[in-house]
Amino acid sequence: MKLKQIGKYIINLIKQNFSDTFETVFTLLKIMIPVSIITKIMEVLGLIDILGKLLNPVMELVGLPGEFGLVWASTIITNIYGGIIVFFSLLSKMDITIAQVTVLSTMMLIAHTFPIENIICRKAGVKFRFISLFRIVNAFMLGLLLNYFFKFFNLYNKQLNIMWKPEIKNETIPSWAFNELKNYLMIFIIIFALLFIIKIFKKTGLIKIFNMIFNPILRIFGISKKATPITIIGMTLGLAYGGGLIIKEAKDNKLSQKDVFFSLAFLSLSHSLIEDTFLMLSMGASLVGIFFGRLFYTIIVIYLLTKFVEFIGDRKFRYLFMKEIEKDPDKDNPGP
Repeated sequence: MKLKQIGKYIINLIKQNFSDTFETVFTLLKIMIPVSIITKIMEVLGLIDILGKLLNPVMELVGLPGEFGLVWASTIITNIYGGIIVFFSLLSKMDITIAQVTVLSTMMLIAHTFPIENIICRKAGVKFRFISLFRIVNAFMLGLLLNYFFKFFNLYNKQLNIMWKPEIKNETIPSWAFNELKNYLMIFIIIFALLFIIKIFKKTGLIKIFNMIFNPILRIFGISKKATPITIIGMTLGLAYGGGLIIKEAKDNKLSQKDVFFSLAFLSLSHSLIEDTFLMLSMGASLVGIFFGRLFYTIIVIYLLTKFVEFIGDRKFRYLFMKEIEKDPDKDNPGP
């Protein structure tokens, strides 16, 4: 009897998880598909090249060749992979140091995939203009600080020597569309797994242990125990995954506005700490800047942001940073 009950429970859990996954992924795809098409059109029309030229003076301010404006522009509009491809295509024409590629990599880690990731943040309730400005300014500031830090202590001034380079191919429209479909399928699989794990954690009580470990730290940054698991997911896997789950929780009235805001502000500076860090290491960047420097900088900025929000009060906080989102009236309201 118990085995039958357990089997029935697991089947019901899987059915519910499929339903929740479709809802979450459908919300993400409504953002991703049209934005991906628009981004591809911009790339084909050469608009990213124009943005790259506009960013040339910014690159020079942080101690980088102006040509790397195209790398950052490609990263901002497309994604980190797009930026890496442009980086390696330019690398044969210039000599750069490990310090320089670390500065560039750190800026790429904070400010990338703006059209999709920032719209996901907006869908969750954070104003698009704030999150865009927040990421671009902090990417520049951290790049500037790292440049001065490396120069002052004469660190990583050796010439970059990379043994591995990706094969650069001209992607056709059909191959681009096929790769996009593969990405969407992978998103569904990962979201399904994440939601299922969270449900198991909640049912078994493991979520309480999880919160006991991480919440004391994240609470300093205005993130409650309800948003802790999702924030950790975003930190390890990426803003799109964490943001997608935050949208769902916010619509279901399970997260307060400040939970959403501080979680996404934190993730906008430090997310995908595993995969993206390894990608930057493949470019020859130093772990000191791309991981420890970025995380330390994030902690300071978000802590100062929490104090600023406390100072201005709830009314100005909502006016400056938040927008109303459509919520599910059938769901329970979040606790205080």
